[in-house]
Amino acid sequence: MDSNDLVYSAVLRDFQEARRRAALEDLKARLTGKSDDLLSYEEVQALVLPDESTSRGLQEIPLDAIVGSVGRYRDFTRSFLPRLESNKHRWANVKLRALYRGGVSPIEVYQLGDVYFVLDGNHRVSVARQLGAETIQAYVTQVHSRVPLSADVHPDELIIKTRYARFLDATALDQSRPGLNLLVTAPGQYRKLEEQIEAFRRRLAQREGRALSGPEAAAAWYDAVYLPVAQIIRERDLLSLFAGHTETDLFIWVLDRQEAVEEEIGWAVTPQRIAGELVPSRRRRSEDEPEEVAPDDDAPAALELAVEHLFPDILVPISGSPRGWLALDQALVVAQREGSALHGFHLVRSRSESDRQRAGRVQEEFDRRCQAAGVVGQLVIEVGPVARTICQRARWTDLVVANLAFPPTRSLPGKLQSGFRALVHHCTRPVLAVPRVSPLSRALLAYDGSPRAREALFIAAYLAGRWRIPLAVVTVVEPGRAGAATLDAARAYLETHAVEACYLEVQGPVAPAILQAAADQQADLLVMGGYGYSPMWEAMLGSAVDHLLRECQQPMLICK
Repeated sequence: MDSNDLVYSAVLRDFQEARRRAALEDLKARLTGKSDDLLSYEEVQALVLPDESTSRGLQEIPLDAIVGSVGRYRDFTRSFLPRLESNKHRWANVKLRALYRGGVSPIEVYQLGDVYFVLDGNHRVSVARQLGAETIQAYVTQVHSRVPLSADVHPDELIIKTRYARFLDATALDQSRPGLNLLVTAPGQYRKLEEQIEAFRRRLAQREGRALSGPEAAAAWYDAVYLPVAQIIRERDLLSLFAGHTETDLFIWVLDRQEAVEEEIGWAVTPQRIAGELVPSRRRRSEDEPEEVAPDDDAPAALELAVEHLFPDILVPISGSPRGWLALDQALVVAQREGSALHGFHLVRSRSESDRQRAGRVQEEFDRRCQAAGVVGQLVIEVGPVARTICQRARWTDLVVANLAFPPTRSLPGKLQSGFRALVHHCTRPVLAVPRVSPLSRALLAYDGSPRAREALFIAAYLAGRWRIPLAVVTVVEPGRAGAATLDAARAYLETHAVEACYLEVQGPVAPAILQAAADQQADLLVMGGYGYSPMWEAMLGSAVDHLLRECQQPMLICK
């Protein structure tokens, strides 16, 4: 055998090795469900609906960016390893020319986006990759399309990007809002966006009394609906929590979740509030862990007082009894100050005719009181346990206002069985306990420096500054817990935010001292932190909160 035969035999062995590697890639693709096929230019062209083409002449192009072929896309794997035995002689001759006979001629390709499809030269690409080359010379014809294709594109991604191009054709958002990126990772998502835009277009047309074009409505939807939610996603770096997903994926999740929540609770919820669900919740304390062991990293020192409204949505349970309307009347006072929407709910024992009639009377009275106060209110009627239902619904509001009809008793069983105590312990929002209705014209903050008291400090500062009401701050001296430094910390915080207050440092049993300070300051609103320990610990050790709930005659705003 002469030297030429030896060389040719060696090249054929290289081909067989390349085929073996192709078989392994095919096996891996079957096991993982991820295709290793080249893309068919004809199929891609049908999907992306390209525009005109431009000849770009001879160029050096990256081999990794060649993802498909015109006509012969099944003969090679995605990495251009040969699959067919019938290609061995042609492949071997190309490799011989590349190594020993002056090299190979340039290939011909179509360019779509950042990727290339071989029109002529599949074997040359295969050999070049087998030899470890990074680039190859090619005559390039660029085919223009709105679909953003990259070298790692796969068939499912191509379908998505094609749907994206058609979405952009219909909305012209890439023209009206240059630089936007609304890519998604799952098929079918653009239909949801189109439905959103169409619903927004109808609402806007009704409000403005004129017809809007699709592109005009899409631009307005992008500014008014998409961007506010996207801004939350960006500010909170939510994409870092959902690897492999896009900003628009999260936005669509918010839309789907918003629809489900509104159907569940019976009133509208903003997308911004839904987006907050994506943020990891703070660490919870164990049942026996006192608060000092687990400080709250979300304390209000990091918050700004320059919020427009602190309580835009207020939740009010309505019992329907004569005394049960106190909570609604008090909530109306807050809503008038804050411009809030009231979300009332009335629980019935069953769906019986008598319960329906009673619920109808509650609905009429609720509507009458809201209308008289000039406050937007909505009442939902359902069956369920009171405290649990309040806590479930509270997460979609900013404040719970509840009638303080049955405060915790002094006995241990009475404390543990108190529904109001359970509400304060488990509710994720501040609770305004109402023993009687108050104009909320003078506030007293009970401050002991605990994380919950710091939350109360923030809210008291907001109320004094935004509502323009007098504020007094009282610290009850407790060895090892609160003292002069505690009161100084509150003073520093309020002065930083230009909030005027008077400061009281008192001694004695905590609850009686706070009640006396409230009487001395003629306060008609008490603001304080909630329970600091687990329910069992609080019940066994005794709690100033329980004492105040029993004795206080002013509404108490209890913070989490």
